[in-house]
Amino acid sequence: MIGQFTAVYMKSGKWYVGYVEEIPGVNTQGRTLTETKRNLKEALELVLEANRKLAHRFHSKRAIEEPISIAV
Repeated sequence: MIGQFTAVYMKSGKWYVGYVEEIPGVNTQGRTLTETKRNLKEALELVLEANRKLAHRFHSKRAIEEPISIAV
């Protein structure tokens, strides 16, 4: 599955910070913009994976799962 999100990067002193606008909790920092971008991609993957695992623990096996898309 390919999803598109909005990454926001800012320089803060000697560091860069980054976060994903649409998903609270997906944020990171790095010494370079390249490092921050790599870290943010990893953070997003980890948060989505963790959320998916948590959701599966709480819904029944009879739950219907399907992709959903919206135009923004």
